[in-house]
Amino acid sequence: MSDLNSFGFGQTGSVANAQVRNRVLRNTYALLALSMVPTVIGAWLGVAMGFKLFEGSPFMGFIVFMAVAFGFFWAIDRNKDSGLGVVLLLAFTFFMGVMLSRLVGYTLGTYSNGATLIMGAFGGTALIFTVMASIATVSKRDFGSMGKFLMIGVILLIVASLANIWLQMPALMLTLMVLAIAIFSAFILVDVQRVVNGGETNYVMATLAIYLNIYNIFTNLLALFGIMGGDRD
Repeated sequence: MSDLNSFGFGQTGSVANAQVRNRVLRNTYALLALSMVPTVIGAWLGVAMGFKLFEGSPFMGFIVFMAVAFGFFWAIDRNKDSGLGVVLLLAFTFFMGVMLSRLVGYTLGTYSNGATLIMGAFGGTALIFTVMASIATVSKRDFGSMGKFLMIGVILLIVASLANIWLQMPALMLTLMVLAIAIFSAFILVDVQRVVNGGETNYVMATLAIYLNIYNIFTNLLALFGIMGGDRD
């Protein structure tokens, strides 16, 4: 990374030529694959150490999680034009892996087919990403206009999820899971096409956006699989 600009650093929001777009897309996919390593390590450590912080206070846990996550977002954005941005991104994915460990640990501890459910969610997520990324790459349709509506959907999901902490409505929870999978799958179309079309030429920020889509699809798929197909011990 001696020539950071040649890899797309510092060019967010500009329209790049085909060579730069292809380079940014390749580096985004490479960094995205690398980001899964600290995620897996964080999840494994969290399960091994029995991570249960704020388990008795989900609302407070949500507040702390959002504060830390947005702190990472700010730091990554400020350092996106340097190698430190990559380090911060990988640190963030480790943090997300630790947060994921609660769901993974619950799945393994509650269902006798927990490992199968996790692999199924992983495979389903990979399939969704492959299909959506392929469509975004080859389609001539502009998916950018979907972004605002999808963001509104995310906000509504967050509000409804917080409300359901107190409402405890299983039907609402299932509905939110399905909607989350649909919304973040559509976000893959938007985010990948933005790179393909040259609207995003910073591969650190591109990776962050796509990573969050994949993470949310996986967690909701895993929770949904557990409810619909989990075998309790």
